[in-house]
Amino acid sequence: MKRLLLAAMALFSLAASPLGAQERFITLASTTSTEQSGLFGHLLPLFKAETGIEVRVVAVGTGQALKLGERGDADALLVHDRAGEDKFVADGFGIDRRDVMYNDFVVVGPASDPAGIKGGKDAAAAFGKIAAAKAPFASRGDDSGTHRSELRLWKKAGVDIRSGGGWYRELGAGMGPTLNTAAGMNAYALADRGTWASFKNRQSLEILVEGDRALFNPYGSILVNPETHKGIKAADAKTWHLWLTGSKGQAAIASFKIGGEQLFFGDAK
Repeated sequence: MKRLLLAAMALFSLAASPLGAQERFITLASTTSTEQSGLFGHLLPLFKAETGIEVRVVAVGTGQALKLGERGDADALLVHDRAGEDKFVADGFGIDRRDVMYNDFVVVGPASDPAGIKGGKDAAAAFGKIAAAKAPFASRGDDSGTHRSELRLWKKAGVDIRSGGGWYRELGAGMGPTLNTAAGMNAYALADRGTWASFKNRQSLEILVEGDRALFNPYGSILVNPETHKGIKAADAKTWHLWLTGSKGQAAIASFKIGGEQLFFGDAK
């Protein structure tokens, strides 16, 4: 009897210990750009220190993140494709979509610039020149927010990439691996500024086109609908959602810098 009592006390002590408290977590489906830029390494420890909630990130393309939310395999999303986000909510998979932050995309390419796009401010026109020159272009090809933005630019430029030939390479990869490939083959690519700033293997690559309104890159936070998936950790996910779009989260986003450069700008309304 005494042994049973001691065992029960030990189990109670373990459940009440800090180790047990560390099991409080949510799953966040997000983009490779937010992870590979280093933003989550900055934000998540601040959030956990304040709330005790661990955020476990599944970093994939935005299209895949939305599918994770549809299946109920994530509690919240942080993604960057407004059309896809609005459809996700309209279809009943998500609730309370909120603006979080923004940065921009940049068109990078080799310093030799065979397509002659350097210094331009019209991203679609630059894409048209790349296609006309049949200069190598490395595409993420992964249905990410970056890939979806790239496809919109090709469409605006009037370029059918399905008949592009060998100059257009779809990689099915995240932003970091895509930039590595572009550097290795002296190719053009569309990149988010955050990942570009943290990317070390640039070789001859440099920013050639920036500043076009079409390169604006907003991010949204969405809660997965607990009425659609009963297993969602709705309360803790909402705590994250409100923190991220509140004053503390917005200040944390603004304080994330690489080489003194602010890479994301809070945009919560």
